[in-house]
Amino acid sequence: MSTQPATSPDGLKAGLKNRHLSMIAIGGVIGAGLFVGSSAGIAKAGPGILVSYALVGLMVVLVMRMLGEMAAADPTSGSFSAYADRALGRWAGFSIGWLYWFFWVVVLAVEATAGAKILEEWWPSVPQWGWALIVMVVLTAANLVSVSSYGEFEFWFAGIKVVAIAAFIVIGGLAVFGLLPGSENEGAGLAHLTDHSGFLPNGPGAILTGVLLVVFSFMGSEIVTLAAGESEDPQRAVSKATNSVIWRIAVFYLGSIFVVVTLLPWDSKSITKNGSYVAALESIGIPHAGQVMNVIVLTAVLSCLNSGLYTASRMAFSLGQRGDAPASFAKTTARGVPQAAILGSVVFGFVAVWFNYQWPDTVFEFLLNSSGAVALFVWLVICFTQLRMRGIILRENPDKLVVRMWGFPYLTWATIGMILFVLVYMLTDETGREQVLLSTGAAALVVVIALVRDKLAGPRPVAAAQASSKESESVAP
Repeated sequence: MSTQPATSPDGLKAGLKNRHLSMIAIGGVIGAGLFVGSSAGIAKAGPGILVSYALVGLMVVLVMRMLGEMAAADPTSGSFSAYADRALGRWAGFSIGWLYWFFWVVVLAVEATAGAKILEEWWPSVPQWGWALIVMVVLTAANLVSVSSYGEFEFWFAGIKVVAIAAFIVIGGLAVFGLLPGSENEGAGLAHLTDHSGFLPNGPGAILTGVLLVVFSFMGSEIVTLAAGESEDPQRAVSKATNSVIWRIAVFYLGSIFVVVTLLPWDSKSITKNGSYVAALESIGIPHAGQVMNVIVLTAVLSCLNSGLYTASRMAFSLGQRGDAPASFAKTTARGVPQAAILGSVVFGFVAVWFNYQWPDTVFEFLLNSSGAVALFVWLVICFTQLRMRGIILRENPDKLVVRMWGFPYLTWATIGMILFVLVYMLTDETGREQVLLSTGAAALVVVIALVRDKLAGPRPVAAAQASSKESESVAP
């Protein structure tokens, strides 16, 4: 009896095991941004950064619930792009698909450079660009072998992140209350939450500033819905990931940040100088805390790179299936790997890395800011898509509605309001304003291209129409 994974109608193979999907779901919410970006948020909002994380976490939980509802009914590699195509129109699927692809291609460059910096510190004989090249080549090769290779890499990368965060919370939590033997921290309990000018030292408005600083560290939660189409039991995987997103965000984000702001006063210079997690570990007396955290950050970076390449390639594959990208992107190898989509994505990733080294403050900064607000645009499209898809699923096959958005449609509209508020508030922040304006410009350009293309091209090509109908069959009677 063959042990080869089953091949789906679109040519992809169900090579991801349940343990892969579980760890992808858990690891997806732990990005490198959590480790390296939290110190800026703490400096701006003080202990009130916990409220910022809670607000963004709530928004992500609601968006994931909506996405889970659609993905459980119709697991597909295109995820929200394919659903937007069906519910809102081809222009919407085309636009959000390419914007999301663009976002992850830029992320590839950011993470490759971040990982290369750490590796160069350890082995300076290899130049930084050399490490970036090595990292990209290795992970590209892993993705080209099979989807199970991606899953296995991500399983271990995510596993290390999860163990590290869990250990940090347990050890730090004990130190907070003076229960950790040998700790050098005074163990002030909850006193640091209020003893330096209060819980909101910079006023309530700092909570919103904190939201802007932390919102993008949550991007990646939706990856599990793209990967579900290549799993052994897509519906179960999506349902499980959607139902567990609340505790994942509560434990990994709120839990670890809570430990940081209770171990140290929020205005401790070590938080901004060394980073929040390193400062917390050093306050306990953990030897070589900086190097320990570098290993964890490198793991998070490699995980993000691995998932970014996978995500970008699967979105390109889905766009190719629907006739919205070169047809070669929709072809798979005998192992069920979309080779052209992977290579196409990584080529642009390499170009972006080169831009990062050649023109970091001009061309690459422009690319970075142009993709800066794409995460919020994606979440917004998911909300509007779910408003339409609920009716489609109920009309065609209500049995597929195994995951339901709470308080529909009221919570969906409330989430739309939250996302729009964040986007508008970003316009009041100098950095945020540039990101919103440039990202909106990029989005407008892609939408115009989509609309003009639809008008000139006429009906969707037959192959793409067939691919679209295959996606629809999973929600049709």
